[in-house]
Amino acid sequence: MKIITRPLRLMRIIFVLMRYNIDEIVLGTHWFYPLRFVVYFNPYYWTNGKKLSRGERIRCAIEDLGPIFVKAGQIVSTRRDLLPDDVAIELAKLQDRVPPFSGLKAKCFIEEALGKPVHELFSEFDVNALASASIAQVHTATLQNGQSVVIKVLRPNIRKIIDRDIDLLMALARIAERYWYRARHFKSIQIVNEVAQTLYDELDLLREGANASQLRRNFADSSLLYIPKIFWDYSRHNILVMERIHGIPIHDVERLKRAGINMNKLAERGIEIFFTQVFRDSFFHADLHPGNIFVSDKDPENPTYIAVDFGIVGSLSREDQRYLAENMVAFFKRDYQRVAELHIACGWLPPDTRIDQFEGAIRAVSERIFEQPLHEMSFGQLMLRLFQVAHRFHINIQPQLILLQKTLLSIEGLSHSIAPDLDLWATAAPQIERWLKKQIGVRAFFKRLRDNAPLWTEQLPEIPSLIYEVLKEKKTQQERMRFALMTENHAATETKRESHIKISYFLSGALMALAATSLFFYFVR
Repeated sequence: MKIITRPLRLMRIIFVLMRYNIDEIVLGTHWFYPLRFVVYFNPYYWTNGKKLSRGERIRCAIEDLGPIFVKAGQIVSTRRDLLPDDVAIELAKLQDRVPPFSGLKAKCFIEEALGKPVHELFSEFDVNALASASIAQVHTATLQNGQSVVIKVLRPNIRKIIDRDIDLLMALARIAERYWYRARHFKSIQIVNEVAQTLYDELDLLREGANASQLRRNFADSSLLYIPKIFWDYSRHNILVMERIHGIPIHDVERLKRAGINMNKLAERGIEIFFTQVFRDSFFHADLHPGNIFVSDKDPENPTYIAVDFGIVGSLSREDQRYLAENMVAFFKRDYQRVAELHIACGWLPPDTRIDQFEGAIRAVSERIFEQPLHEMSFGQLMLRLFQVAHRFHINIQPQLILLQKTLLSIEGLSHSIAPDLDLWATAAPQIERWLKKQIGVRAFFKRLRDNAPLWTEQLPEIPSLIYEVLKEKKTQQERMRFALMTENHAATETKRESHIKISYFLSGALMALAATSLFFYFVR
């Protein structure tokens, strides 16, 4: 087992888990309850750490285990459909901040990737990191033409570190699912796979650059959101060079107010950006936490958002878009039967699900939200409650919808911090209803005809040949069936004929035997 090949790392993990009394949480489960007394032998059981809540202990342990575990914890925190609320809330507080590695080493990586000395590539380069995270760190520089840029550089040996920790996490997940029945409920192996996929995706900075370019193109003619330009000639899989932006961090509310930013307009635009990405573009930035969002103060009355860090994005199918839009409208109309019907139409509910039970479960978790003032209602909380109900009814929630729920919670939190009295539903409802109207009716029908016309034009000349092939195949099948039927009938006829012959022979033999017997008795008499 791979877990044995890394004993030092495993010992470190065990030490940290003991330090924060995570063993008490594990040994308190059904499978290990007979061993509950073992926790008393842990010296840290009697320390002040015991006073922390379950979620706080888990968060502190993850932060001590290092940057990869922090990143994994952030990703796991999005699975609010599987985690207890107290644990999920604490994991969402994890900060992806680690000490920077040597700027000289980063300089060497850049020169190795681009094949030229840094002084030939850039007129200025700051060896001191502007920011540092678990996967990469950022340096500022200036191109030879005077353009200010930032350079994102992957951390050294990050792939090996991720491989090592993912191997350990997977081994622990397998052990947990084998010996702890609740681990199967949490789908620990599935979660580790999601963490691994997200981390490995973030290792390819060209992928992040492509995400940024797509978002920039989607908002090219909009004053709502600005995306930095990517300089592809200077970018590689481990180096990403993009335009340097200047703005006020979204979480610095006092500075935003001093700059004269229209706070209500800023909050409304944040909601509009989110729903535009989801329903117009079907491509959204899925890592919009406060550290990745800035605000331009060039036009305080019409503030523009600036986003960075595009390693995690989400995309929705037309079916997912329709599901979300109609569900939100049905929820706010308190039409829970319609919500249940939508789940059936999407094919997400198991066929043996009782609709009345599902409808009642949705009503139970939604009504308490609607008792709040309208400006305090939360789309994210609605989606979260829906996911929790869906989990109870064994509905598999798609990863892109979980990313969407996490992003929506972040946007709502930011909007409430900027403008606490903002009516989110009044801001979002027109956009959702406008999108729904575009999807139904005569105009939508002709739009789909127009969109599909090039494909149909290309396929139209092939239709006669396809019809001929289908008819020919049908005729061949009919001939085969007729031949099989004739063969079957012939075999049945032969069998019947043979039976008749056998019966005739039997009757003839019986008559001959009877005649012979009669003649015998006649001559004997």
